[in-house]
Amino acid sequence: MLNTMKLKQLCRRRAVADGHLGTLLVRRNFDQRAATAAVKNWQKGLFKPIPSRRDISRLASALGVEENAISAWRSSYRYAPISGRKARLAAQLITGLDVQDAMDVLSFTHKRAAQMINKVLKAAVADAGEQEVDIDNLYVSEARVDEAGVRIGTKRWMAKDRGRAHPISKKACHIYVSVAER
Repeated sequence: MLNTMKLKQLCRRRAVADGHLGTLLVRRNFDQRAATAAVKNWQKGLFKPIPSRRDISRLASALGVEENAISAWRSSYRYAPISGRKARLAAQLITGLDVQDAMDVLSFTHKRAAQMINKVLKAAVADAGEQEVDIDNLYVSEARVDEAGVRIGTKRWMAKDRGRAHPISKKACHIYVSVAER
């Protein structure tokens, strides 16, 4: 996955225009205009179209850096059986920390969501390890929790006074963790 913040910083430092990067990405179904628009989208954080491995390697060669310098590795836990409000408390603790420090913080945090986030973090680190990245230099670049609505099969009701019924709905969330190299 492409790290948009690092891409934007490198383009500013090296004074490389979007049009120049777009010319390097031209291929059979991707003309000059579409490639330049894709580079602009990637710098904004929009992944439409999703950058392929070949696109990332071409961008890295144009900027004069390694592929790992502009890459980030993501992992997610979709429909985690916990409310997003509760999971955000644990996710905010690890953003910006080194990976080992983040794992230590999560292992000593007395929240149920900390175990779930720790599993997602380990998956992201394992994905980075497959790309032969120095794991000691990784840090948590993003830890985000989004609402996923009511869990399927958990809508119930509780009887109240005068014939009323109050809903019981158990929430779910999506947990996203991405790590990048310093």
